[in-house]
Amino acid sequence: MNSPSERVQLVFDTTLGPMHLAASPRGLAGAWFAGQRHAPAQLEGAHAWPLAPEHPLLRQARDELQAYLQGRLRVFSVPLDLSSGTPFQQAVWQALLHIPCGQLQGYGALAAQLGRPSAARAVGAAVGRNPVSVIVPCHRVVGADGSLTGYAGGLERKQALLRLEGVAQHEQRAGQAPLWTEVTA
Repeated sequence: MNSPSERVQLVFDTTLGPMHLAASPRGLAGAWFAGQRHAPAQLEGAHAWPLAPEHPLLRQARDELQAYLQGRLRVFSVPLDLSSGTPFQQAVWQALLHIPCGQLQGYGALAAQLGRPSAARAVGAAVGRNPVSVIVPCHRVVGADGSLTGYAGGLERKQALLRLEGVAQHEQRAGQAPLWTEVTA
């Protein structure tokens, strides 16, 4: 695992608000919206990772994220460093990378895919701690009935990302989260 002290960062504006990117010597180690839950303390303050706006990997990640948010990119190629999590979290984050753009998967189905069918809550916790928002597509995970559940970057951003990918929102039932389904052409 890389030491967090080896990281550098870049802050930039997106259509969904400011984002912080962090790179380690191994790859992109973080992408967080400003104010996102579970973001590391090293993004701001006296102990913040150094800003490196000309770092090639951070520039690549920024450019790919901007292209994605403009609807011009569907698959990211920036190298990732997902070593900050536990082995279980890393397995969940790797599984997220296999959910194609514009498709949804439930927490229970993701748990079953990992060979842990009774671990939907643990999968949900790992999804919520995903350090590389958008690029590792935790926004594509929904409740078993298609309802939106928590998103560390905020449900409004999750909704915007799903709409960007062409996933449709269905009429909300009273007292329940919106339902989402994949759009088939």
